[in-house]
Amino acid sequence: MQREVISTTEAPGAIGPYSQAIGLDQLVFCSGQIPLDPQTGSTVEGGIVEQTHQVMSNIKAVLAAANSSLERVVKTTIFLQDMNDFAEVNRVYGEYFTADPPARSTVQVARLPRDVKVEIEVIALRG
Repeated sequence: MQREVISTTEAPGAIGPYSQAIGLDQLVFCSGQIPLDPQTGSTVEGGIVEQTHQVMSNIKAVLAAANSSLERVVKTTIFLQDMNDFAEVNRVYGEYFTADPPARSTVQVARLPRDVKVEIEVIALRG
């Protein structure tokens, strides 16, 4: 098995001792992305809709660096600060996964890094 650290400046850098993603043979395991602007390192302005769009943009960038894409995602996990945001997050998420969406779990958590509203992690196929 070939293990590869995936890193890109097109997504926020890790804010702790972890990698943006790890490639393992034909799989890529992406760390959870939060709504940070990769250029400034700051949380994007706006509410849950804007934050979810930024998270998806960050995921796309990490997947591209890993020779993958949203179309190759097989599993996602969504972490929400407030489950009352589920409908809006689901609507934005659906804009990115329009056909044959991946398996998914969604959970409400007590707190997310930097007190953001949403974090999403993915597992995808490479190539």
